[in-house]
Amino acid sequence: MSGTTESLGRILIVEDDDRLRRALRLALREEGFEAEGVGDAATALERLADTSPDLALIDIMLPGSSGLDLCRSIRQSSTLPIIIITARDDSHDVVAGLEAGADDYVTKPFVMKELAARIRALLRRTRSAVEESPSMTFGELVILPDQGRVTIGGEDVSLTRTEFLLLCELAQSPQRVMSRDLLLANVWGYDYFGDGRVVDAHIRRLRKKIEPNPSEPVYVVTVRGLGYRFDPPQEDEMP
Repeated sequence: MSGTTESLGRILIVEDDDRLRRALRLALREEGFEAEGVGDAATALERLADTSPDLALIDIMLPGSSGLDLCRSIRQSSTLPIIIITARDDSHDVVAGLEAGADDYVTKPFVMKELAARIRALLRRTRSAVEESPSMTFGELVILPDQGRVTIGGEDVSLTRTEFLLLCELAQSPQRVMSRDLLLANVWGYDYFGDGRVVDAHIRRLRKKIEPNPSEPVYVVTVRGLGYRFDPPQEDEMP
């Protein structure tokens, strides 16, 4: 890669397998990214503070603090895009990683081109501004797309970039049933290697933050067998 070629982004790889970490670093550099690797969560947190990468690629299985713990630590103060690496396509590992705050996941063994495509898609939607649209008000829930803000009762709600884009996508078409595949295409920017569990996990996290009672949602409702619908309650229906 030419030294004058503009980098597509700075990637922090958190992987304790030395050979895989080196291979990932070299492969991502070939794809046009700047990449550095560390082998544990503590060092990762230090590098995150010192270098401000554009995305973190984190293995779930790390010595000491796990990749899940690292995701949770990052999410306490940052909306940094995160992709987790799991050793197998295990539903528990995948869901646990997404619930911990990851935006997406890949499983070992993975194809490097697929990983690079996921990274590009995640960075693209992170950097792109939400299409300009007026603020949307649904009772106490107010969505301000141009400011990247959501408030409930006048108080700011802390959402990750992906959660915010997902909410905007749903709220821009009230009452419309949106399938998981459609949400993957419009929010995550891909479909052919997408996974509906990614959508489900983000819906659960979103509900915890905006719903009065997440177990009985009144904003984002499930349409069994079809997907999700933004169905804001009328004023006289508000809890």
